Amino acid sequence: MTTPGSVRPIEQDDVDAVVALVFELAEYEREPESCHLTSGQLHSALFGPAPALFGHVAVADGRVVGCALWFLNFSTWEGVHGIHLEDLYVQPSHRGHGLGLRLLATLAAECTRRGFARLEWSVLDWNTPSIEFYRALGAVGMDEWTNFRLDGQALSALSGRAGPAPTHGNAH
Repeated sequence: MTTPGSVRPIEQDDVDAVVALVFELAEYEREPESCHLTSGQLHSALFGPAPALFGHVAVADGRVVGCALWFLNFSTWEGVHGIHLEDLYVQPSHRGHGLGLRLLATLAAECTRRGFARLEWSVLDWNTPSIEFYRALGAVGMDEWTNFRLDGQALSALSGRAGPAPTHGNAH
């Protein structure tokens, strides 16, 4: 059986379609009100002067139907980079054809090619189909770790405790 569609690096013309997919993902994750991504923001993150975000898309029937958005992390214990997968999404009508697997395999190949130590991501506790899919691939849940996040007022409050901004130049 052949897998319909293909996976390739994201291109500038894909940005609007990927933003739409991120909004679909937010809906799936029951947080549509939390998604504020714009095409301009995504374009700048992916294709600006210092890209910090990277991506791949799944294409079927001539249109973008899935995406993987990722950035580099670093393991101080391993001494090398890894990939943190921020978003993995394939539209429901295109699931079951191997596109999600191909997106993940592409990122695993990117890790191998670059000598990276890890491919990591988070999944919501209730997302049983995804958890089962990831485990079937050999992924291990990091159950002993708890993710933390600072945002909004808590982020601003802690930022205010940093003191004066450091000066630039050769001063130490």
